This record gives sequence, structure tokens and C-alpha cells, in this order.
Amino acid sequence: MASQSQGIQQLLQAEKRAAEKVAEARKRKTRRLRQAKEEAQAEIEQYRIGREREFQHKQHASLGSQGNLSTEVDHQTRKKIQSMQANYQSNRERVLRTLLSLVCDIKPEIHQNYRITA
Repeated sequence: MASQSQGIQQLLQAEKRAAEKVAEARKRKTRRLRQAKEEAQAEIEQYRIGREREFQHKQHASLGSQGNLSTEVDHQTRKKIQSMQANYQSNRERVLRTLLSLVCDIKPEIHQNYRITA
């Protein structure tokens, strides 16, 4: 009976050691998974930062050229407005005289299609 009790004790101790080993293996697995997840997060963050830098660079290059185009368009628009104002100032008197003469100087004439019927 003592050997049977001793065998049971050995089995219980072996089961306890096995349970401890399984628990330790689970802890190691959890640590490895956590570490892998942290490494993956760090890698993802590095990739995101790199893509963000690339995007900012392309955006700056694109907007920089658009900014130059916008400035050029503004400059050309100002030049055209100044040109139109100069034309207005130089031709204003002549156009007003022509309009007033056409409106005020009436020359009554019979239309060429009018037929006198008696």
C-alpha cells in the first residue's frame, strides 16, 4: 500500500510539474505574442511615418508649383486690369463724343424702302 501511495504521490507531483510547465509555456507564448505585436506596431508606425514624409514632400512640391502658378495668374490679371483701365481712360472722351453725336445729331431722312403712293 505504501508503494501504491508513493506511486500516487509521484503521479500527483508529475501532474503538478506538467501543469507548471504548461503554465510556463503559456506565459512564454503570451510574452512572445505580446513582443511580436509590439514589434509589428513599431514596424507599422515606422512605415506610416515614412509614407507620411513622402506624402508631405510630394504635397509640398505640388503645392509649391501651384503657389507659383497662382502668383503668376494674379500678376497677369493685374496687368490686364491695368491695361483695360488705361484703354478706358484714353478712349473715354472719344466714345462719349461719338455716342452723344449719334444721339443728339438727328438727320431726318426717308427710308429707302418707303414708297410714296398717290
